[in-house]
Amino acid sequence: MTTTLEQRLDAFRRLDDVKLTFARRDWFPGTSGNLSIKLSSDPLQFAVTASGKDKTKLSPEDYLVVDGNSQPVEPTSLKPSAETMIHAVVYKQIPQAGACFHVHTLGNNLISDLYFPRGAFSIQGQELIKGLGIWEENARISIPIVENYADIPKLAAVIGKVITPDIPGVLIRNHGIYAWGNNDFEAKRHLEAFEFLFEYHLRWLQLQQITLP
Repeated sequence: MTTTLEQRLDAFRRLDDVKLTFARRDWFPGTSGNLSIKLSSDPLQFAVTASGKDKTKLSPEDYLVVDGNSQPVEPTSLKPSAETMIHAVVYKQIPQAGACFHVHTLGNNLISDLYFPRGAFSIQGQELIKGLGIWEENARISIPIVENYADIPKLAAVIGKVITPDIPGVLIRNHGIYAWGNNDFEAKRHLEAFEFLFEYHLRWLQLQQITLP
């Protein structure tokens, strides 16, 4: 199925909304990070941020549409984000995923480094776990952490081996997080929930050094 111009422009507008929201939180330092929204599953096509753009601003050339091989579906001077292949892996491994967002924050970088030796970051009993669509009482989650390989195909392959439909995210050591959902609203909610959980845990670790009266 070929996506229409209207579908593409709608995806671009939705990406604008997410991009500006995250930019206001300083989640895109130094033009880092990337965002995508799936347009079709068969064949796989998705709108993704173009490489090297200032994500605090809007321009007519912020996004392009790529296929399952991370290649533009039509001639363009724009280059997809360097890690577009990771978005493709998410959409292939998690068929229900409709949007995938990647950001760099101090919180997710610190958590990914601290807990990399364990292969995952686990947390239990926090209310914001419900933001991930997990409603069991005293629920426990574990988000996988992978090595930050410079070889993007290798990184994408490793991510493809550890992600599951149950936990909508993966951490890359000293790099950032990829979070996804059935649509852009859900992916945004999942990312915000993860970031809150990371910040909560880091502050909890700091408070363990304080002796209460």
